[in-house]
Amino acid sequence: MTIADNIISKEQDQSTTDNDSTIDIQRQMIAILDFGSQYSELIARRIRETEVYSEVISYRTTAEKLKEINPKGIILSGGPSSVYDDYAPVCDPEIWQLGIPILGVCYGMQLMVKQLGGKVERSKRGEYGKASLHIDDPTDLLTNVEQNSTMWMSHGDSCTQLPDGFKILAHTDNTSCAAIAKHQEKLYGVQFHPEVIHSEYGTALIRNFVYHICGCEPIWTTKTFVEESIKEIRARVGDKRVLLALSGGVDSSTLAFLLHEAIGNQLTCMFIDQGFMRKGEPERLVEIFDNQFHINVQYVNARDRFIDKLAGVTDPEEKRRLIGHEFIQVFEEESNRLGPFDYLAQGTLYPDVIESADTNVDPKTGERVAVKIKSHHNVGGLPKNLRFKLVEPLRKLFKDEVRKVGRSIGLPEEIVSRHPFPGPGLAIRILGDVTAEKLNILRDADFVVRDEIKKWDMYHDFWQAFAVLLPVKSVGVMGDKRTYAFPVVLRLITSEDGMTADWSRAPYDLLEAISNRIVNEVKGVNRVVYDITSKPPGTIEWE
Repeated sequence: MTIADNIISKEQDQSTTDNDSTIDIQRQMIAILDFGSQYSELIARRIRETEVYSEVISYRTTAEKLKEINPKGIILSGGPSSVYDDYAPVCDPEIWQLGIPILGVCYGMQLMVKQLGGKVERSKRGEYGKASLHIDDPTDLLTNVEQNSTMWMSHGDSCTQLPDGFKILAHTDNTSCAAIAKHQEKLYGVQFHPEVIHSEYGTALIRNFVYHICGCEPIWTTKTFVEESIKEIRARVGDKRVLLALSGGVDSSTLAFLLHEAIGNQLTCMFIDQGFMRKGEPERLVEIFDNQFHINVQYVNARDRFIDKLAGVTDPEEKRRLIGHEFIQVFEEESNRLGPFDYLAQGTLYPDVIESADTNVDPKTGERVAVKIKSHHNVGGLPKNLRFKLVEPLRKLFKDEVRKVGRSIGLPEEIVSRHPFPGPGLAIRILGDVTAEKLNILRDADFVVRDEIKKWDMYHDFWQAFAVLLPVKSVGVMGDKRTYAFPVVLRLITSEDGMTADWSRAPYDLLEAISNRIVNEVKGVNRVVYDITSKPPGTIEWE
């Protein structure tokens, strides 16, 4: 649930919010029916990279609703279930009669086969990871896909009998039906995952489906999105005032620039400094927005309030809850002081819309189940006496698309390319209780990390690079004297989208430079260690 989910006026404003989907650049879309695959979002991103709009929707969406949406094509995602399970999730069988091109991916292909009269059975030998694709028909879907190229498999079931009219397009050493088609009805299926980076010609396959089979045009561009969004914001807001909670991250910053472009001084940004930001960031934020670009930013110093709230708190979920609750209290007080406002702007992104937690489909009931890893930093709800309408211009964008929009409207590169930073900030990079002393130690250590990777011209080599302060002390020696001080953990991560991540094989000399500086410059630290855990099984953040 996002902050705006509890706004009292959402019912009267919902029809306006839903109309976001009628933007002209979305008139040619690919609909993705989600059966619980971890890659459903990734399919949407891959399609958007071809400059065609795509949207993830429930597998329960009826054929009648799909007819109303009128997508240019439909993709059935993968999923964790087996199609022969008693409660396996299934789509409306009427979708096969819509005359819309359909591509089934992994589970989606198996469901297509089963619903159209074929047979799917448990394989004698599963197929997971890389597999060589042997192409039998290089036309249509597999045009420009190289013979024997690598595709990424992840299945324990296989199609053992195809429905009438289908033919095999490709096979692997272990799977006789790796790609299938019923050309005349534009129905296609692949047993592998073309959306993942490990599939060498996956993008070519996706482009074939989007352009050649569905007939889409490349109109999902940054320029068009900005133009249409500005028109929509102006039409929606009129001459009313808009309030935006500015964090300094790429999402809220891009939104601030976009809103300022659309409505100018009708926008007020509120920056609540809760004391958990990195060294120099609050001052730099005000300098950029207020002084350089003349965007109205109201700075609220609430550091003491937040630190007092966390006194003695060690549980990470409790930290997040208390920070979120205190943020709401401060926001309420300051919005009443600065208001009245008619609209609340929020930097909700598309992943927030389609999954506020990791999701799956229960194989026993067919229901989607949310698996809570940790609370999202935006979790919470504004008090119901704050009568705002909601404006969320970025709610259809992925993070990489937001960065493109930010660059196109003049957002400084230091913000556009800023590493992701959690909403609770340094409070969840300090394990155990949070104190002013520990915050100062971690700020100094974190500054060294960022300063060194910039000196080495490696800032953009990492998805995130930061320090973590542990709630223990270790023995050291400095200047022939015994020390008993905190250890700092370095976390240098490489990733494409943050969903999975790997620890960086950073140069030893860089690690040594960071370690030497932290131990010598940061009072209270005498040891530096390096986290070499990937995600999964670990998370990127420690709390």
